[in-house]
Amino acid sequence: MKLATLKGGRDGRLVAVSDDLARAADASAVAATMQAAIDDWANAAPGLESLAAAVNAGETETFPFEPAQCAAILPRAYQWIDGSAYLSHVELVRKARGAEMPKNLYDDPLMYQGASDSMIGPGDDIQLADEAWGIDMEAEVFVILDDVPMGIAADDARGHVKLVGILNDVSLRNLIPAELGKGFGFLQGKPTTAFSPVVATPESLGDAWDGTKMTLDMEVALNGDPLGHPNAGTDLYFDVPTLIAHAAKSRRLAAGTILGTGTISNHDRSAGSACLAEVRVIETIEHGEPRTPFMRFGDRVRIDMRNADGNSVFGAIDQRVVKYDNPA
Repeated sequence: MKLATLKGGRDGRLVAVSDDLARAADASAVAATMQAAIDDWANAAPGLESLAAAVNAGETETFPFEPAQCAAILPRAYQWIDGSAYLSHVELVRKARGAEMPKNLYDDPLMYQGASDSMIGPGDDIQLADEAWGIDMEAEVFVILDDVPMGIAADDARGHVKLVGILNDVSLRNLIPAELGKGFGFLQGKPTTAFSPVVATPESLGDAWDGTKMTLDMEVALNGDPLGHPNAGTDLYFDVPTLIAHAAKSRRLAAGTILGTGTISNHDRSAGSACLAEVRVIETIEHGEPRTPFMRFGDRVRIDMRNADGNSVFGAIDQRVVKYDNPA
């Protein structure tokens, strides 16, 4: 089953989408919004599954699915927490800012809680005021959870993954070091996050989801030029159930919590990168200095994940970077 949130009002409206991402049907008879569905998932899921099956079979009224009309799957999420589970990425990015790699990161996942009050859709512009902030993309896999009890074990956590998608966790690399230097965490360095047009249930993903992770390549391009295609199932040091258990160690996670894996990164550098920070660190190692700039106004980033047949699984995130100059 694949679902999307179309724009309209603060929380959008929920639709069921065909597996080929061509057609959609209104899901309001089951749940008006994604949050309403995940709040009552046990009751809503069967109705949504039936609707999705009818969409695929051509047995219900549908309309053309337009990814550009999508909002974030949860435009206002109760919680957005992001891990950094690919330690190859952590090692390189920390090296770029002259930070040591703490030994406990190999035993205890790195995670932060981000702003979740104004998530954006897959075609929405990345609006920022200053190129000098070091604008970077970060291509990730994410999951949406139902209610997770405090203290859950990783083995039990996988059953709380209800939906899977991909996202662009924009980072402002030149703001982050000063923020972290204060010893508290990200705020200004982590602007609005963008999400794939659709999300899918784990069961519908077949071999692409093994119960703990996605196993497909994440394709990232900048201005039409490939940046990388690292595999999401390779070199994942902490899998999704482990990340859930870490987040729930001392508190419950409410239904609708979005959890990200962090930027996908493979030790095999022939796979390229899913963010510019990695590219720049590798260039520094090889050439003594970075040669690739961070994103500038007018740049376009595209992030996608395709199955074995070459078809997009979640639809593409396709965004421009634009100057924001209207604080009204």
